[in-house]
Amino acid sequence: MNERAYNFSAGPAAIPLEVLQQAAAEMTNWQGSGMGVMEMSHRGKEFTAIHTQAQADARALLGVPENFHILFMQGGGIGENAIVPMNLSRGESADFVVTGAWSEKSVKEAAKYCSPNTAASSENSGFTTLPEPSSWRLSAGARYVHVCTNETIHGVEFHSLPDLKALGCDTPLVIDFSSHVFSRSVDWHKVGLAFGGAQKNIGPAGLTLVVVRDDLLGHALKICPSAFDYTVVAKHGSMYNTPPTYGIYMAGLTFQWLKRQGGVAALEQRNIAKAQLLYSFLDSSALYTNPVAHDCRSRMNVPFFLRGDDGQALIDAEQPRNAAFLAGAKAAGLLQLKGHKSVGGMRASIYNAMPIEGVQALIDYMRDFEKTKA
Repeated sequence: MNERAYNFSAGPAAIPLEVLQQAAAEMTNWQGSGMGVMEMSHRGKEFTAIHTQAQADARALLGVPENFHILFMQGGGIGENAIVPMNLSRGESADFVVTGAWSEKSVKEAAKYCSPNTAASSENSGFTTLPEPSSWRLSAGARYVHVCTNETIHGVEFHSLPDLKALGCDTPLVIDFSSHVFSRSVDWHKVGLAFGGAQKNIGPAGLTLVVVRDDLLGHALKICPSAFDYTVVAKHGSMYNTPPTYGIYMAGLTFQWLKRQGGVAALEQRNIAKAQLLYSFLDSSALYTNPVAHDCRSRMNVPFFLRGDDGQALIDAEQPRNAAFLAGAKAAGLLQLKGHKSVGGMRASIYNAMPIEGVQALIDYMRDFEKTKA
């Protein structure tokens, strides 16, 4: 196995090699400052420059309008499941579209701070489809509508954002874009707030990106901790408490890498090509199967199953054929392909940092396995 394997982890996930190499070179002495970034004062001129550039690059890459604040926070996506209702719900109601494990978690967490309404759910399909927005049962008094636009575990993705105004709804749309942020463009005219953990497409775990529209500030519940009050965080430029400085630095390096690749539009085309390559192979195979409806297959997270001799999907990772597949993959330098424990099978996460050569190497291995081990 090569020193650098192809890492298909769903998160924390692979980071571009150029980013890791630059971080390594600057680990003990950032640009002649005599100290590493993780040793710097978050209010010193050195880190202030890193922070300012990272925010500017994030805004440019995602095309974020000026009436939105870009916040660098902590707590991850699960933390935001509490922070969002504490900031936006006013203790009243919010609508949720449940399309997988992560949106299920969002509903449960929000119930501690507001009255959640499940406006739509694809549970009956085993979370392999997405409910049509025209079928959503949106409530008149909801303070926001929450959608997880890419479900990392079940592998479903909204390829276009729902237009709530077209549905006759003026409620702000909140999107959890943790697992596909920076993989595609965002139509900010349709969004009031977006949040995402860094550990998929931005950098190491510990940093959370929040993009929030001006008019949604100023409504936090009294119980909301000051460090999680969007108004406070925005007023202090994400410096109210000590931010995750090294995570911001690594995100900044990733943003610079993204710019060198041609930006989000270029990465989106690469991601489409990678996903099409892998799904095309899965659909042509007699051994492997992907259960997700074609029109909502995730470009980032591709769950798949091996079939048994009876043609049924093999769920348990310890089943001999699955175990042999994973052992052979590891030996070939293809890592972390085991599916999430809640659904079983396999999963290949092919985020921005995964080159198309890695996807082709996976396909080559899967084809050989089908011929020799099936």
